[in-house]
Amino acid sequence: MFAASRDPIVAIATAPGRGAVGMVRVSGRGVAPFVQALLGRDLKPREATYGPWRDADGQPIDHGLSLWFPGPHSYTGEDVLELQGHGGPVVLQLLLARCLGVAQSLGEDGQPCLPRLRAARPGEFTERAFLNDKLDLAQAEAVADLIDASTEAAARSASRSLAGVFSGRIHGLRDALVNLRMLVEATLDFPEEDIDFLQKADATGQLRRLREALAGVQAQAKQGALLRDGLQVVIAGQPNAGKSSLLNALAGAELAIVTPVAGTTRDVVQQTIQIEGVPLHVVDTAGLRDSPDVDEVEKIGIERAWGQIRQADVVLFLHDLTRTDAAIYQSADAVIATSLAQAVAAGVPVLHVWNKLDQRPSACADLQGGLAISAKQGEGLEALRQRLLALAGWQQPGDGLFMARARHLQALQRVDEHLLQADGLLAAQAEHLDLLAEELRLAQQALGEITGEFTADDLLGEIFSRFCIGK
Repeated sequence: MFAASRDPIVAIATAPGRGAVGMVRVSGRGVAPFVQALLGRDLKPREATYGPWRDADGQPIDHGLSLWFPGPHSYTGEDVLELQGHGGPVVLQLLLARCLGVAQSLGEDGQPCLPRLRAARPGEFTERAFLNDKLDLAQAEAVADLIDASTEAAARSASRSLAGVFSGRIHGLRDALVNLRMLVEATLDFPEEDIDFLQKADATGQLRRLREALAGVQAQAKQGALLRDGLQVVIAGQPNAGKSSLLNALAGAELAIVTPVAGTTRDVVQQTIQIEGVPLHVVDTAGLRDSPDVDEVEKIGIERAWGQIRQADVVLFLHDLTRTDAAIYQSADAVIATSLAQAVAAGVPVLHVWNKLDQRPSACADLQGGLAISAKQGEGLEALRQRLLALAGWQQPGDGLFMARARHLQALQRVDEHLLQADGLLAAQAEHLDLLAEELRLAQQALGEITGEFTADDLLGEIFSRFCIGK
């Protein structure tokens, strides 16, 4: 447990800015005397009580609802007080300051009412819920994912993870793995017995079924990670190929300036769209060219374009159908294609897209696996959207899809690698049972990292620091 995790904490738990409702939340152990000092009365557990909150001079700061959740029956597992009033930033800051002031006021015993009360760090309320076993780590991360969800599908998947769907799948894998470990350890502990524990219990079959179940979880986790993180799609190509028009067409809005002048786009323009609930972060970039006409500003834009290309999940190499017969244009495209092959990361697909089909519909006889579109008329855009989903590895999910993160995928991959090693060792039972036991132990440890059973404090700090304050 972190060093300061026993200090009582307080924070404004609603988003910055003005709103109809604002909330200040207090969590800690032994908060009941503080409630009496702040409100001048005791509260019934889990029952909203309307009344004023007064400053040190007895003047009302605001009127609102006070809710009292004695631990462990609360979000954090500690005593929690929630003050729900009007959502003005000044009012909430006054209420926050009043809470800190009351905490230092002396009680009848001459001691501070709630010593060491301090402002909460980002994510500290949810961190305490995790540390007090109210949530496991996958569920805690789902809280942030639910808040940050950019599509309805992502929100529903995060809600399922928060409800424990993902954790339940991990626990199922863990239980099967623990059972297999038990068999191996029994064989190691009692080598003199005539009973072959592994053979009688069908250890080989258990391991095979475990790996099959793991593959199913991995497949769903990849879909969940795609819903959470989306896909970085970079549109690249020569000037005037229609990159900005394509961005506008996909987004359904005039986001980028479109003119026939080469070099109009000089900086990165990005918009997040969604296709079947999957967020796609589409990036329009400066036209790629090497010409004496390129000024310093456009050069910077081109450098930034290559920077985006290096970080892309998919690159759309946009070609102009009206210029495909021009030798100079073809040569420049070939140079860009060579540079793209060197710039994109391994495994990142480059999809060739031929634009301006409306102007030259007969010029797309050989697309080399690419697509012909008209960004202006919208022709071919649906096929492009579906191709992007296919490149992302998206499959139409069922109702049980859960949210996942990159670290979850990495942990599941390590589990798979350890089980693969275990599969080979199991065939040589007598010679390598100790190594088999170790591979199974490491596989269980990697699983435990997902739910937080085996997690370093520095990783916990990194995860919760990304939460908003008050959650």
